[in-house]
Amino acid sequence: MDSKEECQILSQLNENSELFDLISQAKGTELHIQKFLRKQYPSDLVQVALTVADLRKQAQFKFQHASEMWFDRVGLEQSTSEIVARHKSKRFEGEVWDFCCGIGGDTISLADQCQVHSVDLNPASCLRTEFNAKVYGVHQNVETHCADVMEMLSQGQIVHVDPDRRSQKQKKRSLRVEDGSPDLDQLLQIINVSEGGAVKLSPAGNFGGKFSNTEIELISLNGECKEATIWFGSLAKPGIWRATVLPSGETIEGEPLGALAEQSTLLKYIYDPDPSVVRAGLIDQLSVDQGFFRLDPAEEYLTSESPVESSFTRRFEVLEILPNNDREIRNYFRKNPFGQLEIKCRHIPIDAEAKRRKLPLEGNGSAVLFFARIQGRSKAIVAKRDD
Repeated sequence: MDSKEECQILSQLNENSELFDLISQAKGTELHIQKFLRKQYPSDLVQVALTVADLRKQAQFKFQHASEMWFDRVGLEQSTSEIVARHKSKRFEGEVWDFCCGIGGDTISLADQCQVHSVDLNPASCLRTEFNAKVYGVHQNVETHCADVMEMLSQGQIVHVDPDRRSQKQKKRSLRVEDGSPDLDQLLQIINVSEGGAVKLSPAGNFGGKFSNTEIELISLNGECKEATIWFGSLAKPGIWRATVLPSGETIEGEPLGALAEQSTLLKYIYDPDPSVVRAGLIDQLSVDQGFFRLDPAEEYLTSESPVESSFTRRFEVLEILPNNDREIRNYFRKNPFGQLEIKCRHIPIDAEAKRRKLPLEGNGSAVLFFARIQGRSKAIVAKRDD
């Protein structure tokens, strides 16, 4: 369906919200449920309602009020998790332009404290943003504009930009900043014209070296790196890279080459750093700030003799250091039986499942097997979780 038809159906569905109650109460196969509902409602309305109901279930991990919100599949996939959006919104105040608003994930958090102009080329996205702002009770602070964001750009704005990460040529998701919409040239134009703001990008994207005089923040949630935020203008601390872990909100900042950590052989504890710290290039900064040692210049795993409490790492107590040799490793697990084994590696090529199948895991305990370089040599490290 085209965007006009989609808006009409969404509006009809909003007026017939009892359809969602019927879906939640219905039993039987999806085909049976569809047949039952189509006796009372048009088939296109039923189909959209079933899709929205399914997406609401999938969105529970992203949004507090997901069960009442309005989604499409691409919009949900690319939306900002509520916890991440609220973290970013703390830097904004006054009047803000939310470019490429999608289903309104960032708009909702911004509207808690700002007057938000939400812009999207798709009328259905603007309508979903309006509906979702009402769900959160912030609709009075939101005005939607169905337009090309570049046509809405003007001097001195405070903006938030969430480019569509699907390649406009191949119509599939891309990690290249150049393939998004707005593309790299347009993003640079937005940055140059605006007073300040933020650009949301994939943490796995090729943004490094693309944006000068900006602050780059890598944001992780529950140990998964979710977003690279390019802060610019009045909202930025130029030249700084930052790693932030949520939900705690702790942050570390520095320059990737601004610190030099001490190295050590493996001590009593080994640490797996949060991916936001790794992606931000702040392993040395974290080590200097919080008392870790690096095992190797080419390895992100850290070590210490005494336990270090840190939101930026997961701590493991070392049980044994072994050569990276299948026979030696197998002999160890034969003499020290474990039933569950997690395998971790970063730069040493390991087929984790193939390794696990070779080991006699017949006990009841659990362990973690690291493959890491220690001062230039590849080792296998057996450890147990300690945090």
